[in-house]
Amino acid sequence: MRAVGQDGFGGPEVLEIVEVERPVPGPAEVLVRVRAAAVNPTDLWHRATGGLLGEPVRLGWDVSGVVEEVGPGVTLFDPGDEVFGMPRLPAPAGAYAEYLVAPARDLARKPTALTHVQAAALPVAGLTAWQALVDTADVRAGQRVLVHAAAGGVGHLAVQIAALRGAHVTGTARAAKHAFVRGLGAAEVIDHTAADFAGPARDMDVVLDAVGGEYGPRSLRTLRPGGRLVALASPAEAALAPVARAQGKRADFMIVQPDRAALRELGDLAAAGRLHVEIAAELPLAEAAAAHRLVESGRTVGKVVLTVP
Repeated sequence: MRAVGQDGFGGPEVLEIVEVERPVPGPAEVLVRVRAAAVNPTDLWHRATGGLLGEPVRLGWDVSGVVEEVGPGVTLFDPGDEVFGMPRLPAPAGAYAEYLVAPARDLARKPTALTHVQAAALPVAGLTAWQALVDTADVRAGQRVLVHAAAGGVGHLAVQIAALRGAHVTGTARAAKHAFVRGLGAAEVIDHTAADFAGPARDMDVVLDAVGGEYGPRSLRTLRPGGRLVALASPAEAALAPVARAQGKRADFMIVQPDRAALRELGDLAAAGRLHVEIAAELPLAEAAAAHRLVESGRTVGKVVLTVP
């Protein structure tokens, strides 16, 4: 089968189409014929550095496709079922390929109302936002929530999830994206390129930070006493925990994990039109390098998705 591979670390140019053996599903696994695979910041990180594993891996965790074959012990799916999910993260999954083997319980049935492109764009970003805001921070009605990079893959879903839970949502985004972010349910939007967001953003109950770096310490300044920062960018963000405690606040670094129940809930919300998945661009599998350049530009709104004919 065809897949996207890389011999070493570097920029998007290290990605290339390679021929590899088609995988075979083992016990409790399914073989999925990939129809679409989305690109996420973690893909860029693993491509450039090897991520947590420190070695080249087969990229891609967001997937939507059709079950081709089931392994021993699988009762959830049959060949021909349309599925989507985020298998194995943080272990390698290899969704940038024509076929993918995944644990059956890392997948859910694709809602018929969603295309494969829409379904592939949902799992990583949607589960990240859900696990950060719902499971970790327990966002509730009336709380004040700040979402950084609010027009991005995780951000645009996080704004909607927080708003659905009745929170007062503030997002950070470039001025050109403000109308889009407000349309998602944000009550306020701050142009982070024009001013320090820590000025107008005050008394936040929760901050979701997918940017990292100096955004973390500045975000702590926006929190009320007892407020919580959930950081997503890199393990280095864990260093904020003692700083936050000294201020009477809390900071956590979170890694998203497969979660079939939450995935099904996200799919149902999207299928019902209550959660919008924005697609910034669709490119064929062979243009994975171009897709990475788009995401690295920081100018996209929503998700970039690779399609597999």
